[in-house]
Amino acid sequence: MGVFKAVVIDKTDSGQHVELKMVDDADLMDGDVAVRVSHSTLNYKDGLALTGKAPVVRRWPMIPGVDLVGTVESSSHPDFKLGDAVILNGWGLGETHLGAYAEKVRVKGDWLIPLPKGLAPHQAMAIGTAGYTAMLCLMALERYGLSPDRGPAIVTGAAGGVGSVAVALLAKAGWHVIASTGRPQEADYLKNLGAAEILDRSELSSPARPLNKERWAAGIDTVGSHTLANLLSMTKYAGAIAACGLAGGMDLPVTVAPFILRNVALLGVDSVMTPKPRRLEAWRRLVNELDLDKLASMTTSITLNQVLEAGRAIVEGKIRGRVVVTIT
Repeated sequence: MGVFKAVVIDKTDSGQHVELKMVDDADLMDGDVAVRVSHSTLNYKDGLALTGKAPVVRRWPMIPGVDLVGTVESSSHPDFKLGDAVILNGWGLGETHLGAYAEKVRVKGDWLIPLPKGLAPHQAMAIGTAGYTAMLCLMALERYGLSPDRGPAIVTGAAGGVGSVAVALLAKAGWHVIASTGRPQEADYLKNLGAAEILDRSELSSPARPLNKERWAAGIDTVGSHTLANLLSMTKYAGAIAACGLAGGMDLPVTVAPFILRNVALLGVDSVMTPKPRRLEAWRRLVNELDLDKLASMTTSITLNQVLEAGRAIVEGKIRGRVVVTIT
């Protein structure tokens, strides 16, 4: 393939310009594995990059897209050979390294993991960084020693990508799940994923008191700001919140009270630079623990030329669940 299709973001005097265009192989960045991309996905971070709402892109021009699944076309890396099916999540893809919204990428083999047995390529991208992050959050809560017998677990941004998978995973693991959302019309959707209660996000969006009534033992937060502060103020003694998102803001207006009076823990979860052993564990568990029928029920598909429109929609909170981008 001498040239290939890709979504390209470039700087302009007024901000940035996004277009679907042909790119030459010679423009690919350094790497020891070339991959023909079959599918990608749409995450909130991708929406921020596509719209320029946040400084996600740090190299110009940039092909966005932080997730991919595809087939190895050439490799000098000892772990991968021609024809291998592989996944890539993060490692600066779509931020500092040309990303996944393209028919071809060249990347470092150390960033790749094999496509797990039992997952089709489109299912792997229905999970994507969002679902993989949800599993990392569950693993963080478990490492802290929390289990369903301690009390309920809350998920914020529950109708979004991370939130939808988190609800399904927590419910499958036996948790009583409280799903917080600003979209009451999604109540049936969330209950079908396993939510036992629906909480309007307005209950968590005002400035938090230092301590509130204890309501949950654990939580997965995708919002940040006042929402996360409220979660912490309502967490039961020796509970924990896994924080992985900032849809509501990067600030955290909280006091030390939950930490020093209730022994509450705030667990930060990063998916971009997660070491390979933990990545492999997360993907292994997703294959075994995520109900693929529920995954299908939360997933829609788009083509490469619909990515910009979908990116605007996800930033505006109009996307439910997961979106798979079919590349080839």
